[in-house]
Amino acid sequence: MQQRLKFQHQQQQHQAVMQQALLQQQHMYHPGVLAAAMTQMEPIPSGNLPPGFDPSTCRSVYVGNIHVNVTEKLLAEVFQSVGSLAGCKLIRKDKSSYGFVDYHDRAAASLAIMTLHGRQLYGQALKVNWAYASNQREDTSGHFNIFVGDLSPEVTDATLYACFSVYNSCSDARVMWDHKTGRSKGYGFVSFRNQQDAQSAINDLTGKWLGNRQIRCNWAAKTTGSNEEKQINENQNAVVLTSGSTDGGQENSNEEVPENNPAYTTVYVGNLSHEVTQAELHCQFHALGAGVIEEVRVQRDKGFGFVRYNTHEEAALAIQMANGRIVRGKTMKCSWGSKPTPPGTSSNPLPPPAHPYQILPAAGLNQGYSPAELLAYQRQLALSQAAATSMALNSDGSQSMYDGYSNTSAVYYR
Repeated sequence: MQQRLKFQHQQQQHQAVMQQALLQQQHMYHPGVLAAAMTQMEPIPSGNLPPGFDPSTCRSVYVGNIHVNVTEKLLAEVFQSVGSLAGCKLIRKDKSSYGFVDYHDRAAASLAIMTLHGRQLYGQALKVNWAYASNQREDTSGHFNIFVGDLSPEVTDATLYACFSVYNSCSDARVMWDHKTGRSKGYGFVSFRNQQDAQSAINDLTGKWLGNRQIRCNWAAKTTGSNEEKQINENQNAVVLTSGSTDGGQENSNEEVPENNPAYTTVYVGNLSHEVTQAELHCQFHALGAGVIEEVRVQRDKGFGFVRYNTHEEAALAIQMANGRIVRGKTMKCSWGSKPTPPGTSSNPLPPPAHPYQILPAAGLNQGYSPAELLAYQRQLALSQAAATSMALNSDGSQSMYDGYSNTSAVYYR
């Protein structure tokens, strides 16, 4: 009996510690991010809907990214597998066609979106969403656009829109997807009617968690005549799931996004105290155990540094584990370095730090829990709390859960 009571007491202590750690992280979440995490959404895999559009009365779906070899008859056969069709229309294009499928009831249309979105036909993933008239979508050509990078794969147009719609002038949000794979490219674009709202979104949401990644925001540079604009023009009668775009030369393809490019192996470490030395930063990252460290550089006068790892995966893990740690009273801000590691760079692992810095628990936190244990427990607790809210999804729903990975279990000092 005593052992059981002791175990229960330890469990309660553990939970209290974790809850305190989570409370210390709340500054990392913006109300818009929490809204995106907690808002119950229409059970569709992608796509935000224009103001005034009522999907409860819609029985038609838009089908995009159709291979040129697909015929109208084949398209009808595929979509009638989920319900009786009232009509099917295929609009042929040279490289990628699109079409519209009408059902007799909304339930069949909803099922088509849920089950046929992403289905491969001749090696191309179909894009399926609600269809509506072009005059129902607001013209955003004169609006202010921002780039949003480092998106989690599960983030959809609807999730992105929910995140940024905390700003009243937010008019549109689109995640860029790959034609061939049907997967997100890891970035998107958000439009605003008001320039100040766009600037506020950049300032407020950069570094906040959406899904399992911290997003980054910046002004988007419009490129005329791009493939993305052509696709939007072709599909202006439907919910358009766009593919690709540019960010003033920053993002041109999926492979150039740092989190998807294995050539990126360097971690940028910002918001460092001017007292942090190269040896101390090496010690902080060595203690993570994320992988083999090959180079450490610190610009003490500017308050930032770089840590280069042997592999992309090791660097990704280090970003996840180190971001938000407190070193000499300041919270580290970790992200990908701006440039990939040059090809042919020799692999010369640094030896372990000769004099490790002492690690003490932060005030109010119990000892005995490793960073990995805290990390796993915080993730589980955040997901459990989100799932338990009154806005929890039904069996058909989809939701992007925010997930805070910052570890506030320890502070480091000399």
